[in-house]
Amino acid sequence: MKILTIETIPNRNYEALDIVKGTVVYSKNFGRDFMAGMKTLVGGEIVGYTEMLNEARQIATKRMVDAAEALGADAIVGARYASSSVMQGAAEVVAYGTAVKFL
Repeated sequence: MKILTIETIPNRNYEALDIVKGTVVYSKNFGRDFMAGMKTLVGGEIVGYTEMLNEARQIATKRMVDAAEALGADAIVGARYASSSVMQGAAEVVAYGTAVKFL
C-alpha cells in the first residue's frame, strides 16, 4: 500500500473513497519514566520516549492501512500524524489520510 503525504498522485487517476485513521494511546513504563526523569537532569535526547513514540506511530500507521484495505483502497494520500498528551505519562498518536482506489 502506498502511503503519500502529497495531496495528489501525479499521472494517476483514482477515486477518493473515504478518510481513514488509526489511533493508539501509548504509555511509558516505569523504567522508561525513571530514566527519562534522570535524563532531564543532564539534558539530551530521551531515547526511551523517542522509541515509545516510534512504536506508537507504527501501530497507528498499521491501523490506518488496515482501514484503507478494508475499503479496497490502493493507496492513502494526504497522510498526516498528530499526537497529544491524554494524561500524565500517556500520549495519543493518530495517523490519518484519504483512502483512494486506482481507476
